[in-house]
Amino acid sequence: MRSFLFPLFLTVPVAALAAPPPVAVIADPPADRLHPAAMAAFVIPAQDGALNAVMYRAAGVGPHPTLLLLHGFPGNEQNLDLAQAARRAGWNVLTFHYRGSWGSPGRFSFANCLQDGATALAYLRRPDVVARFGIDPSRIAVAGHSMGGMVAARVGADDAGVIGTFLIDPADFAAIGRGFVDPKKREAFLLGEVRGDMPPLAGTSEEAIMTETAHAGRPLDLVAAMPALAARPLALIGATRGIGAMAEAAARRAREAGARHLDAETFETDHSFSDARIALAGRLVTWLAQFRQ
Repeated sequence: MRSFLFPLFLTVPVAALAAPPPVAVIADPPADRLHPAAMAAFVIPAQDGALNAVMYRAAGVGPHPTLLLLHGFPGNEQNLDLAQAARRAGWNVLTFHYRGSWGSPGRFSFANCLQDGATALAYLRRPDVVARFGIDPSRIAVAGHSMGGMVAARVGADDAGVIGTFLIDPADFAAIGRGFVDPKKREAFLLGEVRGDMPPLAGTSEEAIMTETAHAGRPLDLVAAMPALAARPLALIGATRGIGAMAEAAARRAREAGARHLDAETFETDHSFSDARIALAGRLVTWLAQFRQ
């Protein structure tokens, strides 16, 4: 997702982006020789396929709070710098590729991505997985970028056990689909987003992606997910040169729903936060700090 439809006008001041970042963003913690930080790659079974996954395990005996980090469509920006920063801050982080993307077996679709997010969340609560990675199952948060932001919003909305949701320039596919009444917007989405993003995807086609977007319903409606998220910590971080107006619309709905723990900001950057990675990591680590015990 890039910046094909929605302009945005409210931005975070440059001085705010220049504030000193949390230590975990820029410095390694002391090494724990008994319980060192580690990385594990594995496969999570999922319906008709599987999810190629990586766990970034935090140092220390645990149990650790754990972040489920979801990438976008198709996932060129995986935000692994955010995973590393969160781990340095004491969090386990699980990342994965959706079915039919980047070599994960199965068929790619937005509906399957929603299922895959829920599957990964359930995996983190399995007793054997909790024991293996030192997970605190009572402290699992979800974060996502672009399409992953939509998936994170739906996963969090459908599961009251998620302690908070952090959405990074999230995509609202229902809003995009409604925009297809304008042929120019439909063509812009096809040429600017879908066509160039097909190579890493399997079991789908341009036509299938466009049809699913055109008929996207409530499960892919970012704004519709907000009332279910409003009672828990929620962050909506938009990008001026991305699709930040979608985050703004979601933030307005969250406020209408009585959100009391809402962090809504817009960065002066592109959809990938290319020149604001340290600032973005700082926002995430600061937001995660509220869940310390």
